[in-house]
Amino acid sequence: MSLADKIFIENVKDILNNGFCDKDLVVRPHWEDGTPAHTVKKFCIVNRYNLKEEFPILTIRKTFMKSAVEELLWIWQKKSNKVAELKGHIWDSWAGADGTIGKAYGYQLSVKHQYKEGEFDQVDRVLFDLKNNPQSRRILTNIYNFQDLHEMNLYPCAYSMTFNVSGNVLNGILNQRSQDMLTANNWNVVQYSVLLTMLAQVSGLEVGELVHVIADAHIYDRHIPIVEKIIKNEQFDAPKLIVKNDIKDFYAFKAEDFALDDYKCTPLTDKIEVAI
Repeated sequence: MSLADKIFIENVKDILNNGFCDKDLVVRPHWEDGTPAHTVKKFCIVNRYNLKEEFPILTIRKTFMKSAVEELLWIWQKKSNKVAELKGHIWDSWAGADGTIGKAYGYQLSVKHQYKEGEFDQVDRVLFDLKNNPQSRRILTNIYNFQDLHEMNLYPCAYSMTFNVSGNVLNGILNQRSQDMLTANNWNVVQYSVLLTMLAQVSGLEVGELVHVIADAHIYDRHIPIVEKIIKNEQFDAPKLIVKNDIKDFYAFKAEDFALDDYKCTPLTDKIEVAI
């Protein structure tokens, strides 16, 4: 069993057995047919993944690693909000008439801010601090910009990262206001594990822990039978993450530079509806 499997199973069992159901309340999300998308949820789940020990990808269902990394690079490296610049189609339903998702995600990371050392966007400031002031307790990003929320087609779900270096080990905290546990939980864990690995490599550091804080961890009503099926699937050992190790420039990484050695998993056969 991988640690990611163990944590996911514990999380969803807790949600299903002890969570709050909003079936009698008015909710914003809905299914494509217009039916309200109700959830069972738990408030504030905190998970810890030691990336030194294993790469936290599920084996009880397949997580599409390459697509997850492509989206991560679209946000953090390209700092883009243009849907056409992403190979996958996960943002298509949120694209506006201008072909963007508004002033959300990558757009916020691209905005330059003034510091005493000069102008930096949020990503470049993290890179600067990790190399020049790694013991700082101020290394973080936040894309939940209240001034621009009205121009975002979707408010950020995973909205902040806090980076902390202990000796030569880089750790990170991912804060997420809301998470669809079936479609997005391990997807985000994989993405931000890769991000920490990238930042550590280009900064001459070792990768440490990813802490994932989820304020509203929920399972949609139509997802419950699928989740109940997945957690009964066969479990395998976690694969090893292979990274092209001669890359020292954060902006030189490509999705093809990341691979999994011996990734065994159960294929996902059920069609998953996405609430919008």
